[in-house]
Amino acid sequence: MLRAARAFLAMRHPLDVELGVSEMLGSWWGQRVPGVDVDRLLGEGLVSHAANAGTPAGLALLTGVSVLGTSRSQRVLAEEQVQRLEVKGVARPVWAAPLGEARPVAAYVSGNKFGDIDDIICTFRYDDDPEAETGDAGHALIAVIDHNTGGVLRDAWVTTKVDRLLAHCRRKTADDLMASFTTLTPEHARTLLEAAFKRTHQVLTSTVGERPVRITGAGNRDLAEGSLAAHHALALARVRMLPREKDPAPEPVWRRDHRATLAAQFLASDAAAELSDSYAASRCVDHIIAYGCDVDAGRPLRVSPRKVEAFLLTWLPRRVVLLPEEQQAMPHVLAAWIRWAGPRHGLPETAVKATLDALWESTAAFTTSYLDPAASFGLRREAIRRLLPDNDLSALARRMFAFPLLASDLVAEAASEFDPATRTGRRALLRLDHFGEYDTTGWPRGKHSAGQESAGRDANADSASEEELAAHERLAERLWNGEPSALWEAAQRLLDRGHGRPEVLETLLKVLHDAEDENDLVVRLGEL
Repeated sequence: MLRAARAFLAMRHPLDVELGVSEMLGSWWGQRVPGVDVDRLLGEGLVSHAANAGTPAGLALLTGVSVLGTSRSQRVLAEEQVQRLEVKGVARPVWAAPLGEARPVAAYVSGNKFGDIDDIICTFRYDDDPEAETGDAGHALIAVIDHNTGGVLRDAWVTTKVDRLLAHCRRKTADDLMASFTTLTPEHARTLLEAAFKRTHQVLTSTVGERPVRITGAGNRDLAEGSLAAHHALALARVRMLPREKDPAPEPVWRRDHRATLAAQFLASDAAAELSDSYAASRCVDHIIAYGCDVDAGRPLRVSPRKVEAFLLTWLPRRVVLLPEEQQAMPHVLAAWIRWAGPRHGLPETAVKATLDALWESTAAFTTSYLDPAASFGLRREAIRRLLPDNDLSALARRMFAFPLLASDLVAEAASEFDPATRTGRRALLRLDHFGEYDTTGWPRGKHSAGQESAGRDANADSASEEELAAHERLAERLWNGEPSALWEAAQRLLDRGHGRPEVLETLLKVLHDAEDENDLVVRLGEL
């Protein structure tokens, strides 16, 4: 990279340098190595290497990183090294002064009435840019937000053909009734982009955010490669240049009672009158509304061909447990929802028909992509109900790891006594799992208590057993809830390397015991 940075010395325009530095920093963006902060290791390592070189190319690279570094520590470290090299007399590039001084001019959002994608367009100019007329923008950043995957960034790029870009957007709006193009305040554009960057980071790092993002593995690779990765650092720097919104409007929050009211309105409508199984229809519409509220930025009424495909073929198969009658009813309930919600969201009749066509084209794929967990994993319906009371199919593996006896016939006859939703039930399950026996007195027996007389049990041993059980309970509760996500990821890595479940549990318990706080816990888990 230091050799490649020599090309920066021949450049004259700061935007060309920023694009080059951004592409360098994007070469490892989104890459994950367990136990390693890749961005810090390579980013700060590059700064140190460039500083040690002490060459004009090194200074050029450091100057770019001081503006475009993806973390504040990178930028501060690079700026310190820039000043050190300048004191030593290393020559500054001609573009160093205006670098990072691009000022926002205007902001726009381009999309269509389906609302799947928003292209956020922010225009900028350098104050002393000879190629831009006074007051005009010299270049534009275009960031693509995909609402069908939880509002993540799908792409980003920069163009200097600002007038041509804006003219194309206005012309498309005039020619296409479905197209939209409106002006944004720079402050609101920053709010939208910061939220999209945050959600994109959550996807790439597999952290659980405020909105449950669900996309495919191929989508994750798309985020960390190509144009988005190459422009990631530059886009972040441009977002920091935008003014901050004083009182940003919060994302709509749909409480349970509001969702129930919306479902009741739909089920009472003419569109739902032909649905024969009212119970299955009620369950299906709850899932449709949940997807719109939780994944689609609080917009349950929005319907589109792409949203239908994402819901049916990606979210439902990975997230929700459906009964057989619900699987059969779902396409018909969704069709009724499209006919009811589409006009309320402002879609013309042709757009509603296009969405219905996409639904029926996806139905065959849905029947094959949705796998009944009871049949796929050989579990009884009662076991599925106990393991997934919230119907979160993505939690099945880690909950079976935390409470494997829930999937067995051993506790089937006493489901209420072994309810993982209660502390008593969790303790009962863990006693039976870890001590091999459970009786009505609540005392563990079996492999951890062999040779002890129930009447003369050693108090210290009892205390140690209870303390051990409490630690296992805390771990099992975290695994049940998936908090933090790094806990289950670490467990899977250890299992993949051949460690048995007891050994993995002991390792995780030690990490939980030694961690100072939640941040320290995530770091320690990443190092396993």
